[in-house]
Amino acid sequence: MGAGVALGEVRGVSGDLVGDDAGLDVVAVGQAQVFRPLLDPAWSESVRPELSWLSGTLALEQAYAARLERLLLALHRLSGTPVLPAQAPGPAPSGATEPGKLAVGAAKAGALLERQLTLARTRAHSTALRALGGSRFHALADTVALLASEVPLAPGAAGADLRPLAAAAEERLSAAVSALPLVTAGHPYNAEALVHGLSPDPAPHPQDAPWHQVRLLLRLHRYAREVLHADLMDVRLTAAGQALDRHRDAAEAATAAAEAARTPRIAPATAYALGVLHADQRHEVEAARFAFQQSWQKQTVGTP
Repeated sequence: MGAGVALGEVRGVSGDLVGDDAGLDVVAVGQAQVFRPLLDPAWSESVRPELSWLSGTLALEQAYAARLERLLLALHRLSGTPVLPAQAPGPAPSGATEPGKLAVGAAKAGALLERQLTLARTRAHSTALRALGGSRFHALADTVALLASEVPLAPGAAGADLRPLAAAAEERLSAAVSALPLVTAGHPYNAEALVHGLSPDPAPHPQDAPWHQVRLLLRLHRYAREVLHADLMDVRLTAAGQALDRHRDAAEAATAAAEAARTPRIAPATAYALGVLHADQRHEVEAARFAFQQSWQKQTVGTP
């Protein structure tokens, strides 16, 4: 397959970027990254960081909203009571059982998470509005709009074979997966990651980063496959990607719960509920890793 098909996909970026909703076609952006050697190097190097900046800026608001919803639902599931501030139960009696204390702590923890993540969402919304109204975005939109008429190609790229570039993306993914602790992922509990999240160190657990990297490489591999095999979907890759999406969501939610637990002068019941919530989300991380392991080790299954 030649470069013409890939360039048609790359052109899809421009219509979404300069449209009324200022959205990004992340598939086309990913395909442009995989087949970047076909593009003019100077143009590619100047546009790629700008696309990353814009996609990250626009995604933050929705990410905070989804994280808050996930954490509130988890608190409700763990405590068996509503966790919205307006529905918070009264103080627990001195002889209350552990579930009763968790219910009181969950309500206060929900209120704290809602304040923190709503504030973060509001700031992300304001940042996105400023970005869309700024000169940086308009310069990027003008640059990408040129893709609708002419793609800046590298010399000799017009008739290039796409298969080596797609194979390179697959090799990078395979190498990253081989470095994952899949044996550890086969066990239901990972105490090291749980203890780290409750330590005073606010940095994300180093275990998570390689998994996040595999998620990105898997997406690029799938985008490349869509160019070469548009009519064939690999069920194995789809399931693996969904597991890694759940892994990212749970890891970020666990980090948010740990950050909330570090809030100064919170009540012990609140801190206890946030600790339970953090442990629950780290268990979700491990469950997602296990699901990925099971999906990845299966034979490749395609559907027409």
